[in-house]
Amino acid sequence: PSVLDSFALLSGQLNTLNKVLKHEKTPLLRNQVIIPLVLSPDRDEEIMRQTEGRVPVFSHEVVPDHLRTKPDPEVEEQEKQLITDAARISPDVAQKQIQSLNKMCSNLLEKISKEERESESGGLRQNKQTFNPADTNALVAAVAFGKGLSNRRPPGSGGSVQSSQPGAGAIIAGASGMQQVPMSGAPAQQQPLLAGVQMAQAGQPGKK
Repeated sequence: PSVLDSFALLSGQLNTLNKVLKHEKTPLLRNQVIIPLVLSPDRDEEIMRQTEGRVPVFSHEVVPDHLRTKPDPEVEEQEKQLITDAARISPDVAQKQIQSLNKMCSNLLEKISKEERESESGGLRQNKQTFNPADTNALVAAVAFGKGLSNRRPPGSGGSVQSSQPGAGAIIAGASGMQQVPMSGAPAQQQPLLAGVQMAQAGQPGKK
């Protein structure tokens, strides 16, 4: 009941205030001048809260800007000049200018959206990984520390030279046999050489 009574009281006061303001003898509020009664250079937390942090103090420096009802004289002159220039333009010319301006704005918006899409796609391409970190780490560990490598040799790696290249094995065996021959056997080595020379001479008649 107390809340309803308070609400009824407030509603009645608001209705009375509206009637007073709508009365024909009531002057317009826009014609009234607001005069600040208290000016202080100190920080006011209540004003900070009401203005959402935009006005920290209510001093002589900010009062003319915040309580101004008309623009600066220079801005007012520019506004009057723009209004005069706009009144001189015919409706057809104005419509053409509006269409050209809308076209320029739409083209600009398309370019901006295209640049944003390209930048987003480029960022996605740059952020996309082209390698597998696990494989890279495993490869580095195998090369640097031998991690994961097997100690077994592939089959046939020991005798691959002799089995795959029999001529090379014979050459190696002959070389080892020549190294084992002592110096005292030199005349014995000359006999097969001389025999080979004599056989070659016998095979070529007419030469002595």
